Amino acid sequence: MTRNPKLSMAAVSDPIKVALLTDDPLLRTGLASLLAQNSAITVVDDGAEVALWDAGVDAEKTLARLSELKSLDIPVVAVVGDAAHVAAALAAGARGVVLRDQVGPGIHAALAAVRSGLTVIDTALASSLVPATPVANSNEHKSNGKGRGELTEREKQVVQLLSEGLSNKLIADRLGISDHTAKFHVNGVMMKLGASTRTEAVVEAMRRGLIRL
Repeated sequence: MTRNPKLSMAAVSDPIKVALLTDDPLLRTGLASLLAQNSAITVVDDGAEVALWDAGVDAEKTLARLSELKSLDIPVVAVVGDAAHVAAALAAGARGVVLRDQVGPGIHAALAAVRSGLTVIDTALASSLVPATPVANSNEHKSNGKGRGELTEREKQVVQLLSEGLSNKLIADRLGISDHTAKFHVNGVMMKLGASTRTEAVVEAMRRGLIRL
């Protein structure tokens, strides 16, 4: 899990105001009933602190619908039906991802963590982000140097900011460097971590213990 330091850390037991965003009336009824069992959760239409957003059951439409997350101004826990959509949901701005058929009583902990600025992923989904590397390929990776470089102190700062979802421009502003330099460092981080996307870079940095919680 990673934490956005700009958000205050609320206690897990503090009441949570949650918005349910789904086009599926059956799922909405089920989620509302589930959340109602926890006195620390209140489902609201206005003034929500966290949104529980459903990607729907149509896999072909899911990726298109993920763009909706960028318009929300509160932290979002995305409910997806396919592990293949986890990275896309995180890249779109979700601060938590859970499988549609795994939503249960533990959702309260996920909502509380996301409200406090953490990023959470259902255990069943974690392996989809960090696939096991076959032993047979280990020598190949070492020979081409991909994903084996040590990050500089500046690059460690950059990957920490990447974990907060900051753009290159915001990274530049935070570190007091130019946009061009920020882009250079981001590219360097991705190369050294063997990542093809910013999300993959963050996941690999988490695996190496380079990101502070």
